[in-house]
Amino acid sequence: MTGTTIPAAKPLIGDEERAAVDRVLRSGMIAQGPEVAAFEREFGEQLVGGRTCVAVSSGTTGLHLGLLAAGIGPGDEVIVPSFTFAATANSVALTGATPVFADIDPETYCLAADSVAAAITERTAAIMPVHLYGHPADMTALGALAQARGVQLFEDAAQAHGATWQGAPVGSFGTFGMFSLYPTKNMTSGEGGMVSCATPEVVRQVQLLRNQGMERRYENEVVGFNSRMTDVHAAIGRVQLGKLPAWTAKRQANATFLSEHLEGVGVPHVAQGATHVWHQYTIRVPQDRDGFAQALLAEHGVGSGVYYPIPNHQLPSFGLEFDLPVTREACEQVLSLPVHPSLSDEDLERIVAGVNAVAKAGA
Repeated sequence: MTGTTIPAAKPLIGDEERAAVDRVLRSGMIAQGPEVAAFEREFGEQLVGGRTCVAVSSGTTGLHLGLLAAGIGPGDEVIVPSFTFAATANSVALTGATPVFADIDPETYCLAADSVAAAITERTAAIMPVHLYGHPADMTALGALAQARGVQLFEDAAQAHGATWQGAPVGSFGTFGMFSLYPTKNMTSGEGGMVSCATPEVVRQVQLLRNQGMERRYENEVVGFNSRMTDVHAAIGRVQLGKLPAWTAKRQANATFLSEHLEGVGVPHVAQGATHVWHQYTIRVPQDRDGFAQALLAEHGVGSGVYYPIPNHQLPSFGLEFDLPVTREACEQVLSLPVHPSLSDEDLERIVAGVNAVAKAGA
């Protein structure tokens, strides 16, 4: 294959973002300041139904501080999926609590309520679903389960900016919700995270924890961290937030085109009542997924990614034994194709042609 490769992901940074950074640099206010405050306000208004949001230095930091603010610590168990990025379980372990891994729904790749129910013990303090690939978890079933069992509900919305479940935005269901602003996400601040908080108490705790445990300088109330977002990053995020609706619409249109034209592979499912924002467009390749990806790249110049090849509970950092058959099968079969908003019509046609050709050759 000769020519340009279509990348699996492509961060979009334009002149508006550069101008925003220059504006902040000229102002002299580079650390956490007015840009961060404005970004928090705008993010809350536009994406989580007006909830108060707290900007932090990364998505993982957002999970960690959210968990601590919600009172999670040693002796607690938090139920999480094993089919996700390691930061979800890592953040639980960093509090001193224990991540307990549950299985996923085979169609949405999000936590399955029946598997969660089976994993609840007397030590369970919370359930933390991931809105994976931009598809919301079943917050109706998980919310009802959390309420019935008297445990908290948190949201890892790292990949799901603007996704909704039954008309309500993700990040508005749990005690807190976390959005990642890493460069490959649907929007970025360069690096960073945003925590949406259900109560003033959680807001204040996250704010204290991100700033060395102090609200007023040198009056440290708790042992905290330096997890602040800079005004430079916030300025980038504010510009990206304004572009997000159009980018989401383009991702959704790209996903529709792919689903209507791909053959010989399992295309993604969208649950009734869900708004998918397509951080990833993830197909199923039942036979030789890795060989499929290699042929797609070598013969057609189409990049792809495997998210995620190893269940979290089997990573060396955890090394645990759980019977999660749906997770295991997903790890062996999933392949994410380009769906980002910079794809042209020609790119989409090449992706379809490439996937269909490789699928047919392997039939």
